Amino acid sequence: MPLCEKTASFPSDTPFSRVETMRMTDGDVCNVTAITMSVHVGTHVDAPYHYDEQGMRIDEVALDRYMGKAHVFTVMSRGGDGVQVISADDVQRLDISAERVLLRTLTYPEYDAFHANFASIAPDAIDVLAERGVRLIGVDTPSVDEATSKTLPAHARCRERGILILENLRLEHVPDGIYELIALPLRIIGGDASPVRAVLRECSE
Repeated sequence: MPLCEKTASFPSDTPFSRVETMRMTDGDVCNVTAITMSVHVGTHVDAPYHYDEQGMRIDEVALDRYMGKAHVFTVMSRGGDGVQVISADDVQRLDISAERVLLRTLTYPEYDAFHANFASIAPDAIDVLAERGVRLIGVDTPSVDEATSKTLPAHARCRERGILILENLRLEHVPDGIYELIALPLRIIGGDASPVRAVLRECSE
């Protein structure tokens, strides 16, 4: 996702803002910018510490978890009352051949308008992915849990199964298939998350 003042954040989160603290047009020697934002705005990776008080901070997670072979799948299931949930049955049908799985739900198409009706992942779906060797889940939504969840069961199940989380991907123009993922976090000491510039490259395998 682009990072700008229009980039939507969770309603209770700190939005992105940018201020030019030095400007060449004002006679300064160079242009310098300061930014303020939650580390969960835009495309980002969650550190386990985000949802586990004893979990690893973002600077402690091995970088190889965030780069390598990744499998993109289009998947969506609709539950009752318009709630969209990716179920165990939905992911059971996937022919997974990588330890990084990116789920293309197409339920959060705009980056500049927050809405709560995006697809979440059922905890038992995470169990299925873990049993098939998945170590990182990426989604094109702001969270793997429902927007209004207070218990974060999908985050908790990822913690239990040792799966890392990558959120707010832009996958609307990405065909299903196998790619090389590069989504390295910043080395924020003690951080609970980090923005990333997530890249997918064609993979010959």
